[in-house]
Amino acid sequence: MDEQAKRTPSDSVAEVVSAADVDWDIDTDVLVAGGGGTGLVAALAASENTDIRVTVLEKAPHCGGNTSLSTGMIPAAGTHLQRDAGIEETPADMARDILEKNGYQADEDRVRYLCEESANLIHWLVDDWDITLHLVDDFKYPKHSEYRMHAPDGRNGENLVAELVERIETTPNIELLTNAPVTKLVAEDGAVRGVVAGLTRDEAIEAKKVILGTDGFAGNREMVTEYCEEDIERALYFGSDGNTGDGVRFGAELGGELACMDAYQGHATVASQTGMLSTYAVTMNGGILVNEDGERFGDESSGYSEFAIDVLKQPGGQAVQLFDERIFQKLQGEFDDFDEAVEHGTYHSADSVEALADRLGSDGERAAETVAAYNEAAAAGEPDEVGRVDGSHPLEAPFYGTKVTGSLFHTQGGLVVDEHARVLRTDGSVVANLYAGGGTACGISGHGAGGYLSGNGLTTALGYGRLAGIHARESLE
Repeated sequence: MDEQAKRTPSDSVAEVVSAADVDWDIDTDVLVAGGGGTGLVAALAASENTDIRVTVLEKAPHCGGNTSLSTGMIPAAGTHLQRDAGIEETPADMARDILEKNGYQADEDRVRYLCEESANLIHWLVDDWDITLHLVDDFKYPKHSEYRMHAPDGRNGENLVAELVERIETTPNIELLTNAPVTKLVAEDGAVRGVVAGLTRDEAIEAKKVILGTDGFAGNREMVTEYCEEDIERALYFGSDGNTGDGVRFGAELGGELACMDAYQGHATVASQTGMLSTYAVTMNGGILVNEDGERFGDESSGYSEFAIDVLKQPGGQAVQLFDERIFQKLQGEFDDFDEAVEHGTYHSADSVEALADRLGSDGERAAETVAAYNEAAAAGEPDEVGRVDGSHPLEAPFYGTKVTGSLFHTQGGLVVDEHARVLRTDGSVVANLYAGGGTACGISGHGAGGYLSGNGLTTALGYGRLAGIHARESLE
């Protein structure tokens, strides 16, 4: 496992073996590599033909991957949950927000298709599989023009994963195995025929279709160094341990095209003291960030992914997140992440900004002046000193805060896929019988950190997972 975590596509280590050199131990119809959002959704979609056998192999002791570490919020346009809330929007509106955020650097056809399928994804999860989702209509993440986030209970990805796993375990034609890493693909004449898997001993599994849901490569420092910008190399890694680029390398060895390999999602507010996520809802409800000099250093509403780099560029790679009682009370009971951070003593409070900032290692006098300037702009409804325009509530005592650092959550580049999530070669041909989704596939965030729009990760994880499962199922009927 340690060796896989250090390999890159440019290494000479073989990730694919010939079917002629393999003696099959067992067989299945659809083999899903990875038990995160992509794999779990793909398995459910494939299983809807009850004559098809589906096998899910997860290399960790538990399912979930990055989906379990996320808020579990799935963006979608045109759902009945939106209509019930009086919201009318089209997939084109969602696609526009995604493309404007990444400067139209992502594949526009893939973006628009995933947006068109987003309502079908939500309706399928809620209506067909009884997955608990509700519309988030009390705040918007940066650059979302409408309320379109569909969240599980607690706005916690662990709850979403738990329900998906429960559905998997009660579906007779799905077998789910943990501690079962896929270590190689097996191919014949360029077409995938199965996998080699196993933690302590290799087992060759013949499969008619293989779906790669092994996520990206943010946990592989060698690949991050090779593809991503220098500043993010030293960031705290906050993703799943299993994200070592396995699926990306498997597909690449079969000629799969790689794209946007420099893209990633960072996060600007991981608490330095407790190592816990301080949800960006704190910031989007009116919180701000200051450096050790008590000064703001950018527009926090630009996006938590790119703002991670701004935090890392501050002295010591640290900043202080400041907010107030109104925000504290609003988020309690709404976000499991926030409640857990509170429980673990992540936040400090004081009756003055100066006292709080001094306690957190920032210049208290200057921080008080910074908050006063922010409040003045918010009260006047005018842009503040960094150009932020969404502030509508001045910050008032008592104040809360924590020291934060920038982190790397997951990568957004990977294998190029078509509308069915089939892996494509550089000449546009399909790698037969091979699918990819989530972090294993090229995402919809363009390049770097700035193109990430909140929810892009689950859009490609669950969106491509469902599309892969449907196509694999239908091609075997």
